Amino acid sequence: MTTASDRAAARLAWTRATLGDATLELASASSDASFRSYWRTRHDGKDWVVMDSPPAQEDPRPWIAIGERLADAGIHVPKVYASDLEQGFLLIEDLGTRLYLPALNDDTADSLYSDAMDALLLMQTRMDHADLPRFDRERLVSGLEVMPEWFLQRHLGYTPTCGEWDVLEAAFGVIIRNALEQPRRFVHRDYHSRNLLIVEHNNPGVIDFQGALSGPITYDLASLLRDAYVVWPRERVEGWVESYRQRLLTAGVIDDSIDREHFQRWFDLTGLHRHIRVLGQFYRLWYRDGKPGYLADVPAVYHYVVSVAERYPELADFVALLKRHAEGRDLTKVAAS
Repeated sequence: MTTASDRAAARLAWTRATLGDATLELASASSDASFRSYWRTRHDGKDWVVMDSPPAQEDPRPWIAIGERLADAGIHVPKVYASDLEQGFLLIEDLGTRLYLPALNDDTADSLYSDAMDALLLMQTRMDHADLPRFDRERLVSGLEVMPEWFLQRHLGYTPTCGEWDVLEAAFGVIIRNALEQPRRFVHRDYHSRNLLIVEHNNPGVIDFQGALSGPITYDLASLLRDAYVVWPRERVEGWVESYRQRLLTAGVIDDSIDREHFQRWFDLTGLHRHIRVLGQFYRLWYRDGKPGYLADVPAVYHYVVSVAERYPELADFVALLKRHAEGRDLTKVAAS
């Protein structure tokens, strides 16, 4: 069994051999909710990043394949300079450390989001998605089911009654039908402020795209504008949503039959799917995987779920169910064992 120290030694040895420098060291650049991690080094006056993607847990091949297609579509993704796919090590372009998240504020948001929506339009108009896994009914259902399992039952310690399961099923049906009626396009799947970097040329730099799917046209837009890590006033978000609808109209992806209200509903309920899933997933990362770092973001996700669902009368019972069991609870605290 490979230990963490064995993996670190192999990673360092591979990097030194690849760059021809027996003295360089690696420093952690970032890690994510998966088994993948990133390491930074400096060599010959230049910064480099090593992606460590253990093949048994995180096969790097999808990352490479999707990255090549994104680059061909004009999206700024990290270039790959060297790779060892059997070990799961890649030497890639360093896009820097300027994540969107800390840079977003009232003054910068319009410009940064405009760049991100321009890049998203390229993905949705230039990327072939027919061969990607489909964001189909089964995948939509399984995403939603994470919430009652890990939020209601595991975290809140509450098992819904038969009548409450009916409420959940009815609400999930509304959300799933909304997703399935939309035009299908390339979906990055995690297109948000922690996966976008401010770069000098061809902004933004885009990372963490290996889970791409063929799915609803508003999914990535909802990931971007209803980000779990930064919250904007409703009116401002709806203005950005409309600006993207206009981009899609101009590109001929949708026509005038999809008016502002129709597109907003697509966006709202698709974002609701994402946030219901994330509400369960953040707790799963803690209880199952021992990763507490996402708990601080749960209140924003819960707010999204309730505030969006409250706008749609057919989801009133669903909102009441959540409030009945979650209101007044500190959602950032883990349950006692």
